[in-house]
Amino acid sequence: MKLLNGLELAYCTNVHRGNTWEETFHSLNRYVLKVRDKVSPEDRFAIGLRLGAQAASELYTQSELLGFQKWLEAKNCYVFTINGFPYGNFHGQRVKDDVYRPDWTTTERLEYTVLLFEILAELLQAGEEGSVSTLPGSFKEFHPERPAPAQIYENLLLCSDEMDRIRKSKDLDLHLGLEPEPLGLFETTPETLAFFDQLTTLGQGRESLCRNIGVNYDCCHLAVEHEDAKEGLDQLAQSDIRLSKLHLSSALKVSPTDENLTGLDHFVEEVYLHQVVASREGKILRRYKDLDLALEQGRASEAGRGDQWRIHYHVPLHASPGDGMEDTRDHVEATLDWLAENPRKCRHLEMETYTWEVLPEGLRAKEVVDQVAEEYAWTLNELARRCLAEKSDRTI
Repeated sequence: MKLLNGLELAYCTNVHRGNTWEETFHSLNRYVLKVRDKVSPEDRFAIGLRLGAQAASELYTQSELLGFQKWLEAKNCYVFTINGFPYGNFHGQRVKDDVYRPDWTTTERLEYTVLLFEILAELLQAGEEGSVSTLPGSFKEFHPERPAPAQIYENLLLCSDEMDRIRKSKDLDLHLGLEPEPLGLFETTPETLAFFDQLTTLGQGRESLCRNIGVNYDCCHLAVEHEDAKEGLDQLAQSDIRLSKLHLSSALKVSPTDENLTGLDHFVEEVYLHQVVASREGKILRRYKDLDLALEQGRASEAGRGDQWRIHYHVPLHASPGDGMEDTRDHVEATLDWLAENPRKCRHLEMETYTWEVLPEGLRAKEVVDQVAEEYAWTLNELARRCLAEKSDRTI
């Protein structure tokens, strides 16, 4: 939906199942339209589209794409951003670190991302802005030796060249957002700055590179890293790194007492990776690849637990988990504070709580449509408080 200062807000449809285009389109009809009716029944409704590689390939035919364009027009909806992080299936089966495969060392990742921009360009009107988000190059564990493989930079530069080609016909502003994530190839702001410094060095002579490729700033991920939102966002801006998109998302936070470790057992599941950062007095002690590994080590050595765990587990924006579990909503609020001071630095906002299917039962007592609608209510209220959206008396 369109907000003040040219901002756009959507929720990411990766919360719904959809590996094929048929499954994806079914989710749009079944869930997204219901969310629209609750949130913005009269205004044009923005969709943060998630397209896996199979769905994208099936959509990118003349008949399917034309049909989707007609559907968007008929339903008073539009697409301004696509989530291109998960390449394959993202629900109902083990994903874990496979979400990083294929990574940016491969032609498969390059071709898939270019295809997403081809699709997005067909869905945008002349002169409009569109974004695609993607992984932070790779996963650290895949490339333990440093520096990062040269092929990652080469493929990103090739992607930038393809974006230049695609945008010309309609004078579009297209940009790719690389998403720092715990244990990703780059996960902290300093690592992000170093990666982009190398990318721009290798891309000298490509005048559009800094416009084409930037950062998708996920609040959950940077909160897990104990980062200060204002400080990190200022550093990105000062380094002329484009903020492609802001992911409004909240992480799980907990004091690792015996009781709370027992409570965390309910969050262990077999689909997604839940990286854990353990700290003491704000200083990071250790990173764990997944929650079950952190729990095993935490129970084996109380001394090594620290005094706080931050867990890459997206929890609802509008409601704290409770029962000893906390969240990092304050990082989202600080990010919005920064945006209010710098409203021209990023136009694309997306709520991303994709974990609904694997949340403990008590946190998904409501239907997914109701959860998303309540996240909209919280987000729009926070935006209005900062004069980034119109105030509304409407109850969602």
